[in-house]
Amino acid sequence: MIPDIFAPLLGQPQAIELLTQAFKQDRIAPAYLFVGRDGVGKTLAAKCFVQLLLYVETQNITTLQNRLRQGNHPDLWWVEPTYQYQGQRLTAAEAAEKKLKRKAPPVIRLEQIREISEFLSRPPWEAPRNVVVVESAQTMAEAAANALLKTLEEPGKATIILIAPSPESILPTLVSRCQRIPFYPLDTHCLTQVLTQTGHEAILTNHALLNMAAGSPGSAIASYEQLQAIPESLLLEVTKRPSSYRPALELAKKIAQDLDTEAQLWLVDYLQQSYWQQWHQSGIIHQLEQTRKSLLCYAQPRLVWECTFIAMVTHFRVSL
Repeated sequence: MIPDIFAPLLGQPQAIELLTQAFKQDRIAPAYLFVGRDGVGKTLAAKCFVQLLLYVETQNITTLQNRLRQGNHPDLWWVEPTYQYQGQRLTAAEAAEKKLKRKAPPVIRLEQIREISEFLSRPPWEAPRNVVVVESAQTMAEAAANALLKTLEEPGKATIILIAPSPESILPTLVSRCQRIPFYPLDTHCLTQVLTQTGHEAILTNHALLNMAAGSPGSAIASYEQLQAIPESLLLEVTKRPSSYRPALELAKKIAQDLDTEAQLWLVDYLQQSYWQQWHQSGIIHQLEQTRKSLLCYAQPRLVWECTFIAMVTHFRVSL
């Protein structure tokens, strides 16, 4: 008898029921699409489901869990978006460990999809099937997505799990070949429970972070960690009302120098929440939305922030 491996997954009863029944009825689909906003449990659900898919009755479930945690199971291939750096592929965690300044988000690359095809070309060694998990499937370029489509058409003795924020974020042809498993934002009770269990009670008193999280404990935790990584002096300056142009220009320079692009994009979200709570000025929120669009278009960050803060100074002077 397999223990309740989905116990750590809170607030997603529909997903748990769909996956559990598929296993109990021996109706495992060749491919699944886990969809929902980031941080609500999609990756955790995939890890739990992988345990079911790779489980063999003669094997101790604890032993299996330990092997999966160590990443040494021969029948599992887990794919994450990567950066290209000096001829190496680095995950987001590896890039952060090396303190690389990143200008663009990581992506799933064509060569990673080819590695999936190579992995699936051989039968499983120990488990009933091979299992492939692709995190952030929406980051695939068209060539990589088309290559994966060919694999989905003939997966062999395997199950492929794609994780994405929405069906619209990936090719419709990929969506049509997957069984969709929806994930939803957590209610206040489950969100509080997750943050408490993971030792992040401090987040519960930060209304800006909770508003940004919108029912996603993973997003709340990621935002909290990002908040801790920003120098306190910089955060204090940037959350105050800008009073004149010269300090605003100096602040723009500091942000561009001290924070990479991902941190700057997060700061836009945080400032929208913080500024709205302080001043309830919709014009400032719209200005920050333009800041986000400009950063995503790889405009020069210092110039983007200079324009942002100059517009804010002007806005406050006019509104007073």
